[in-house]
Amino acid sequence: MKNKYSYTFQNDLKRRLGNPRFKKAWNESEPEYLLAKQLIEARLFRRISQRDLARRLHTSQAAISRLETMRGNPSLALLKRIAQALDAKFILPIQ
Repeated sequence: MKNKYSYTFQNDLKRRLGNPRFKKAWNESEPEYLLAKQLIEARLFRRISQRDLARRLHTSQAAISRLETMRGNPSLALLKRIAQALDAKFILPIQ
């Protein structure tokens, strides 16, 4: 049975998007959020820790953490290397 008080990101986001200031900030940061989310999901799907991914990329776990928390500004070359390390395909959709 679903708890009527359960928190979901999507419900909270929908509520917060009613605030014009929040909506503006979200629209400006959404691409970074989506990238971070995809990196995390790809890594977890493959059951790879941040530390293991960092080793594959010859970088630090902290660097991976920064990317996953939107505190980094990765180059396209780095994103390609991450995809390769995850045995994934790098696709950059522009709509």
